[in-house]
Amino acid sequence: MLKALGIQKKYGDLQILKGVDLEVQQGEIVTIVGASGAGKSSLLNIIGTLDKPDAGDLYVNDQQINTLNSKQLSHFRNTQIGFIFQFHHLLAEFNAIENVCIPAFIAGTPKAEAEKRAITLLEMLGLSGRIHHKPSQLSGGEQQRVAVARALVNKPSLILADEPSGNLDSANARDLHELFINLRNEFNQTFIIVTHNDDLAALSDRKVIMKDGLIVQ
Repeated sequence: MLKALGIQKKYGDLQILKGVDLEVQQGEIVTIVGASGAGKSSLLNIIGTLDKPDAGDLYVNDQQINTLNSKQLSHFRNTQIGFIFQFHHLLAEFNAIENVCIPAFIAGTPKAEAEKRAITLLEMLGLSGRIHHKPSQLSGGEQQRVAVARALVNKPSLILADEPSGNLDSANARDLHELFINLRNEFNQTFIIVTHNDDLAALSDRKVIMKDGLIVQ
């Protein structure tokens, strides 16, 4: 469902990505590991259309993404890709359900439909009693699960996660890793996860190793 071919990216005089090829199947959980500076997050940002490659082609569900204009890219990103980051980036003034609904509202989903979907996700993630709590009233693990629900609310086919458990203790990190597997099994969504966590990498279907701007294994 995803194919990246010859992806190159340079920032100033520094060549970050040197011709990366990556193919991921529908429903696969792939972790990308490697030392800091290997190009992992840069590759993830390009796959997520948050950044553009200097060279190479990117296909998602047989659609060539790097030929889309800005408006088309924004729509594609909002409807087809879910993002989970190390820091949850929840909006402090909104409660859990409001935070989850934001991508749905941007996509034009009616309020009642968006809230119904958000409640279903929050309940599925064990947050039924925390729906109306603001981020400051939630634990770190709960905040991250709200962020996961937000990533899923538009039913994206591809979930991208950048160090999603990097800010969690070991118990919450393990719970989050198992949650990804359960979500994949239930919805057949595809996960690409950048991580330094060996336990998460071991749970994935496939581990990709990056070094010096290239995939080496």
